[in-house]
Amino acid sequence: METALRTVRDIEEGLASFSWMDPHTHVDAAHLTARGLDDILLYHMVVSDLFAAGCPSGSRLDEDRSQKDAHTRLAEAIPYLARARNTFMASGLRAILVDLYNWREPINESNWRRLDEIIRERSQDTAWARDVTRRANIARTGTELWRQRDGSADDLLQYSLEWAFFARTQWGQPDIPVFELERAWNEPQAGVAIPVTYNRKTAPPLKKTIRTVEDVHAAVLHYCDLIPYGTVLATAQHISTDIEYSNPSDGQMAEALERRASAGDAERNVYASYILHRFLSELEKREQRIVFQFSLGAEPLPYESSSRVSQRTIGQLADIISRYPRLRFMCFLGSRHANQALCTLARELPNFSLAGYWWHNFFPGAIQQVMEERLDMLPVNKQIGFFS
Repeated sequence: METALRTVRDIEEGLASFSWMDPHTHVDAAHLTARGLDDILLYHMVVSDLFAAGCPSGSRLDEDRSQKDAHTRLAEAIPYLARARNTFMASGLRAILVDLYNWREPINESNWRRLDEIIRERSQDTAWARDVTRRANIARTGTELWRQRDGSADDLLQYSLEWAFFARTQWGQPDIPVFELERAWNEPQAGVAIPVTYNRKTAPPLKKTIRTVEDVHAAVLHYCDLIPYGTVLATAQHISTDIEYSNPSDGQMAEALERRASAGDAERNVYASYILHRFLSELEKREQRIVFQFSLGAEPLPYESSSRVSQRTIGQLADIISRYPRLRFMCFLGSRHANQALCTLARELPNFSLAGYWWHNFFPGAIQQVMEERLDMLPVNKQIGFFS
């Protein structure tokens, strides 16, 4: 036991001895810390825990929600928190509250407003976030480009482009790859990604719509021209396992566009494949290249996602990566069972590496398996370890 404890201590001291970089977060320059309990309790995986525990609402809150809306959702969620106290996310939640806010009480209906006020009050101290980052020895934190805001946190943040997903499926929207590109084509600068809950029916109509292959070419060029290459280090794209990837011709894409009003999975596969290849080809031509960073193994559900990826997708992914040898590809994998296969790809494809223990791999058993396999199979330049 003493030897084991000494080993753990040595590892912890070693990890604490150098600076860290977090390549994927959603930290915002406008609020570097949580604005209230809602930012901690009703975000991402914790909100999924609560939904599974019976909470009626499973969606994340809007970025610009009011305090009233936040409190309404918190009051709804708190009664279900006790049912999820056994989960790894709950242990992470408790660690955050203890380490950052010195809060050690179980959260319940009688005290959550007091905790919320503590978090809100702490968020007003703009120097506190920098102090926490310094003490944690985090040198740089990656986040979405639009969260750069006025650049006031450029000393802490680096940026990825999470804008328009060309190969991410959405329930009941087979033309979504075209719509995502179309929407970007109408924007004067790199913007914000649409959530899986985005309602196209209530969205304002777009001035420019994609009707031809030439429109696709123009839209991809527009997108690539708007990338601030000196600021952005990587994309934050997604590769859906439900798509059958190929290399469609101009003619096949033109025919698929003609059938857009009645499109199904076959057309969706053509849209995604054609746009993805056009995008990668254009990126590879650029003198300043960014890393094509993408997630894999988290497929959209009505609120969040499920973990799944097919072996066929992994084979098609290898073909895609091999076609663009001058681009660097980096994968965030959300499926533990696919890790070994991805490691074999990274061993044989010089321009492909793996990053982190992401989304559905953010659990102790998955982290251990993924970490062990990668350390056994890959040199250090082929992997980045982080949890997101």
